[in-house]
Amino acid sequence: MLTKNNIVHLPLAALVAAALMTATSARAVDADAAQALARQNNCFKCHSVEKKKDGPAYKDVAAKYKGKADAQDRLVKHLTTGEMAKFPDGHEEEHKIIKAKDPADVKNLVDWILSQ
Repeated sequence: MLTKNNIVHLPLAALVAAALMTATSARAVDADAAQALARQNNCFKCHSVEKKKDGPAYKDVAAKYKGKADAQDRLVKHLTTGEMAKFPDGHEEEHKIIKAKDPADVKNLVDWILSQ
């Protein structure tokens, strides 16, 4: 039953619902674009989705960062600044910097990795 109080809250509820739908769709991962960027940057030379290679499997990266609020920022920084990466034999090298025309493409790649 609609009352005076319900009518006041309907527009607010509609705005909240619209904002949530927009936020969700804005964060949708374009898996094809992410994988294409990974191929262009030779990411699959050291990483795979399921199995550890010279670098960790993307599913293991996703597990490591699951539930961490700074996961996206942390991985974007790692992929764009050449931070040191450890290899199975113990040596360290600068991680290859991802080349992308748009920073949103790197974020999409990170979101794809985190979705594994």
